[in-house]
Amino acid sequence: MAAPRSPAHHHRTRHRLAHLLAPHGHTTADRVDPAMETSREGLRTLWLSLAVLGATAALQAVVVALSGSVALLGDTVHNAADALTAVPLGVAFVLGRRAATRSHTYGYGRAEDVAGVVIVLVIAASAALAAVQALDRLLDPGDVSHLPAVAAAALIGFVGNEWVARYRIRTGRRIGSAALVADGLHARSDGFTSLAVLLGAGGAALGWRWADPVVGLLITLAILFVLRDAAREVFHRLMDRVDPRLVADAEQALRSVTGIRDVGRVRLRWVGHGLRGEVDVVVDPHLTVVRAHALAVAAEHALIHAVPRLTAATVHVDHTPVTGDPHAPLDHHHGGTSPRNRRDAPARREPV
Repeated sequence: MAAPRSPAHHHRTRHRLAHLLAPHGHTTADRVDPAMETSREGLRTLWLSLAVLGATAALQAVVVALSGSVALLGDTVHNAADALTAVPLGVAFVLGRRAATRSHTYGYGRAEDVAGVVIVLVIAASAALAAVQALDRLLDPGDVSHLPAVAAAALIGFVGNEWVARYRIRTGRRIGSAALVADGLHARSDGFTSLAVLLGAGGAALGWRWADPVVGLLITLAILFVLRDAAREVFHRLMDRVDPRLVADAEQALRSVTGIRDVGRVRLRWVGHGLRGEVDVVVDPHLTVVRAHALAVAAEHALIHAVPRLTAATVHVDHTPVTGDPHAPLDHHHGGTSPRNRRDAPARREPV
C-alpha cells in the first residue's frame, strides 16, 4: 500500500498547478502591488490602534483629574504617547508608497526605519516623564481619591493596550515592519503598567501613601525594559540585519537550480517591507552569455519563491577561472584583494 502523501507534497502540487493555471511574472510592476498592499494593511492597523488607544487615554485622563493618581498619570501619558506614534509611522507608510527616483533609486521604504527611531525616542520621553512625576510624589506624598475609578481605568488600559499590542505585532511581523513590531511592544508595556496601577490603588486603599509613587517608579522601570527591546529591534533593522535562516533558504534555493555549480556570497537587506538580495553563483566557464543570463533569471526566480518578501535579487554570474583571476582588474580598488575573492567569501568548488 502506498504511503500517505505529506502536507509538503500537497503544497508543492498546488504550487505547480497555480503556475499552470495562472502564469505569472516577476517584473517590477508585479512587485509593486504587494508592497502597496502591505502599506495599506499597516495604515489600517495604525488608525484602528489610534482610535482604541486615544479613547483609552481620554478616559484615563478624566480619572487622573479626579483622583490625582501619579501612577495612573504615568500610564495615561504612556498611552497617549503610544497613540501618537501612529503619526510618524503613518507618514512613513505613505512615503513608502512613492516610486523610486533617480535620486532615491531604492525608493522611500527606509522612511519606516526613521519612524522607528522616533518611536524609540517617544518611549524614552514617556519613561522620563513618568519617573519625574513619581519621584515628585514620593518626595511630597499626597492622597489618592476615587480609588474604584482608578482601578477600573487601569483595567480598561490593560485590555485596550494588550489588544492593540497583539494587533500591531501580528501585522508588523506579517508585513515585515520592524517599526510596527516595536510599536506593538510599546503598547504591550502600557498594558502591564496599567495592571501595576491596580497595585498602587490597592496600597492607597490600605492607607499606604507611598504605594502610588512607588508603582509609578516600577512603571518607569517596565517602560525602560520595553525601550531596550524596541531600540534593539530598530537598531538591527538600521544595520540591515536579517534572519540567518533566510540566507540559508536562499543558498539552498540557488543550489537547487540546474546549471549552478556553487553559490558564493549571499546578501539580503530590508528596504521598507520588502527584501532585496545580491548573490554570486558559479557556473560552467564555457557557457554562452545567453545561457548564463538564463541561469541568472532562473536563480532569481528560485529566490523569490524561497525567500518570503523578497522583491528582487541581483545575480552575479561567476565562473571558476580557467587561467588567471577574472576579477584581478578590481584588486587595486580593494586593497589588493577583489571583493569576490576575499577570505570572508565562501570558497568555490572546481568544475566537475
